[in-house]
Amino acid sequence: MSKSMKLALYQGPAIGGDIEAGFIRIEKQLSAAALSGARMTVFPEVFIPGYNRPDLHRSLAQPLDGEWTERLSEIARKAGCGLTIGWAEQFDGKVFNAATCFDESGERIAHYRKIQLYGPMEQASFEFGDCYTVFELAGRKAALLICYDVEFPQHCIALANQGVSLILVPTANPRGFEYVSDILVPARAAEMRLTIAYANFCGKEGDIAFGGRSVIVGPDGKALASAGTGETLLVTDLSALDTIDQTLLSQQQADYRRIGKTDDA
Repeated sequence: MSKSMKLALYQGPAIGGDIEAGFIRIEKQLSAAALSGARMTVFPEVFIPGYNRPDLHRSLAQPLDGEWTERLSEIARKAGCGLTIGWAEQFDGKVFNAATCFDESGERIAHYRKIQLYGPMEQASFEFGDCYTVFELAGRKAALLICYDVEFPQHCIALANQGVSLILVPTANPRGFEYVSDILVPARAAEMRLTIAYANFCGKEGDIAFGGRSVIVGPDGKALASAGTGETLLVTDLSALDTIDQTLLSQQQADYRRIGKTDDA
């Protein structure tokens, strides 16, 4: 049975701590995605208040039921398009690198905290998340990961074993690490027969130049839509997945043999 859904992905520059400008950009891009028929749009990692703004992470972080999420919910409702976006969440005196998913009615349908914090800046700003988030989206079982998380096959395997077929990934991948979108994301998708939407920044934020190259990859490891290094709104119809030859997809999940011990040489 076809599970048609248009999925969008926004690649753009960081907002540099300008919260109001950020919300204006979100509203503009989500409206454009809705006009194209998209049902969900994925934005980059810590889009609010900014990924490479450790000076703002703790001071501006908000709770899950705060003003930011109320505004994001309303933007999604007004546009009639779902929204997945990264932001800095404050909870119980801690700050998390979080991503939240709202459907086209503005209802919050998923919330996730990054498990694999990358490098000294992230580990100084944020606490580690400790669980997956699985939810239904347009007849598919979906999940959220954030940036570095998706580079670990273990997380994709765990989600596939829960029946997940679609992973939405806000990211902030620097220039020089293009192998992630070019090699690792397609490999993760192909290994476990997943569709992965990987939404990166472009341009610079402080001392980080982002690599762009956002991509939506199908379970055959091939790009359904891909970006260069500039600002882009990608839109693809997931009904294209129906044309993939299922006999050519990976059988790793079914064929894997777990070995309990290693023989001595």
